[in-house]
Amino acid sequence: MKLPAEFLDKMKRLLDGNEYDEFMNSYNEPRHYGLRVNTLKITVEEFLKISPFKLEPVPWTLDGFYYPEGENPGKHPYYHAGLYYIQEPSAMLPGAVLEAKPGEKVLDLCAAPGGKTIQIAAAMQNSGIIIANDINADRVKALVKNIELCGVRNAVVLNETPEKIASGFEGYFDRILVDAPCSGEGMFRKDEDAARSWESFKCETCSGMQKTILEHVDRMLKPGGSLVYSTCTFSPEEDERMISYFLNLQNNYEIAEIPKTAGMQPGRPEWSDGNPKLAGTVRLWPHRIKGEGHFAALLKKKEYGISIDSMKNLQDMQAGTVNYDIISGNGESISGNHGKGKQPGQDEPELPLPEAFRKFIYGSLNIAPEGKFILKGRNIYLLPKSIPSLDGLRVAKFGWFLGEADGNRFEPSHSMVTALEMKDLKKVINLKSGSYEVKSYLKGETLMLDGEKGLTAMCVDGYTLGWAKQTGDILKNLYPKGWRKMN
Repeated sequence: MKLPAEFLDKMKRLLDGNEYDEFMNSYNEPRHYGLRVNTLKITVEEFLKISPFKLEPVPWTLDGFYYPEGENPGKHPYYHAGLYYIQEPSAMLPGAVLEAKPGEKVLDLCAAPGGKTIQIAAAMQNSGIIIANDINADRVKALVKNIELCGVRNAVVLNETPEKIASGFEGYFDRILVDAPCSGEGMFRKDEDAARSWESFKCETCSGMQKTILEHVDRMLKPGGSLVYSTCTFSPEEDERMISYFLNLQNNYEIAEIPKTAGMQPGRPEWSDGNPKLAGTVRLWPHRIKGEGHFAALLKKKEYGISIDSMKNLQDMQAGTVNYDIISGNGESISGNHGKGKQPGQDEPELPLPEAFRKFIYGSLNIAPEGKFILKGRNIYLLPKSIPSLDGLRVAKFGWFLGEADGNRFEPSHSMVTALEMKDLKKVINLKSGSYEVKSYLKGETLMLDGEKGLTAMCVDGYTLGWAKQTGDILKNLYPKGWRKMN
């Protein structure tokens, strides 16, 4: 592999002779491949019983595993059922360090393509709220798709700047993950394009973006909350020095020690301002672990020090400021709580949902989704509870997208079925993972199968895949065109 000469000179200055040699030798070693079990759909124990791959645990997360080179889990039906997410092993560290809990409010600020968002959602078990944001509109599309594939119900996806989000979510989040855009030096072995583009995204460019992001993070985090900052680069300017910059900018944070296991190395205080607590951060080096390069820091916000403006905003939210909005087809608000005299705990008004949607729920499901519904044009979403107003923000996904209501007809979405269990559905066709039929279904082909007429959920080995429509002995394929498996 050809690496940039300037990068090599820098690493030679940072590492002593023996370690530099070990570091360089790692580029001659094969890379490592990983997947993370999606515990929103299946437990780790259950997946290990049915896994078609030989797996080895990733030591820094309970749900992550290495799989052998040559395997292609992205082509297996279980991937299309959302049972796992394919992820580079070292990239599993930041989400594990964050330790999100059910019921919390969490922000994944630089979220695309969504691996860490899904990891957070699994830890929260669809309870609470995740705001998943990315400033790049094209990358947001992949973020939305992966969230829907993995059955995440409690995520709102934004396409905004940190400053804009901070203006509406002051003092709101229990935990924030900033997996910052970086020079990507830790991914050179995995992605040779990253090495070729390094000249355009060197640390000087990226550190400026990182500072801009971090300047707005404090406004959004509650006192006592946790912030995880991570990169996939070796550059001290983007790692230890960025943490020192943030601590100098905000004096109400402390570095929390991240336990070191299985080759995880401490941060390097000597590469920054000498603060010994920087050793509590973590570096993953490709010559020390089975994975690529990563850096992670866990920062705890002190209980005191919240600004007057932030406290007022927090009190407004707790008093019931904008929880949801029902939008009619012409865009006019027809129902909702906008903080006008509502007291905490007061019952929400009954929502005027389309009759076709209600009939579908009663006729097709064994459960009734509960929560705050919103209508955006003809689209119906189920919002996470207690979310502030999203007015003025670019929203790519309003929570769980359930489907489209058009007059007397309701068309359920793909994201509805992927977030349900087989037992939640009244009409199901359950295919075997190795069958010709499941391969045909994932390609979008029509199947010749008998069954009761009407909409049917398609499953593989008991896990939901998508929808189909039975018409006599023909099963019309409703698997989304953009998701189909072409080979």
